[in-house]
Amino acid sequence: MLGLYSCATIPAGAEAVKPFDKEKYLGKWYELARLDFKYERDLNNTTAEYSLNENGTIKVDNKGFNTRKGEWDQAIGKAKFIGDDNVAMLKVSFFGPFYSGYNVIAIDESYTYALVAGKSLKYLWILSRKTTIPQDIKDQYLTLAGEIGYNTSDLIWVQHDSK
Repeated sequence: MLGLYSCATIPAGAEAVKPFDKEKYLGKWYELARLDFKYERDLNNTTAEYSLNENGTIKVDNKGFNTRKGEWDQAIGKAKFIGDDNVAMLKVSFFGPFYSGYNVIAIDESYTYALVAGKSLKYLWILSRKTTIPQDIKDQYLTLAGEIGYNTSDLIWVQHDSK
């Protein structure tokens, strides 16, 4: 059955934030927690900085300190909205034409804390404008992620010790 394949960019049961204000989302975010995957393995002090490109896409500048190699890693990519830019459902690429889902599924009113789902239950991030998060928001995000089907006990809590 060729042609019957999934091109989903958000896990079943997850909903992207709407209305979403991309201007308020731009800037620097600290990664507080993530599910481990090969491109971020051994990284601490991880940050993501988002800015607008001239063509309307969003520049993604990810940095982290590789504790195994003892040096900083950086990956620069781009993100595009899948539909309307008032729905926090995007696709991001660091490798040419290959894109993956990036979905803000929870954010506070002041755009200080965000819960981001990838295209499947293998990808999840908790982001903050600071290196900490209030316990009540952390609990709220972990509960939401668990309800969607994420195994939140597998989250890696990132150290931010200003290397």
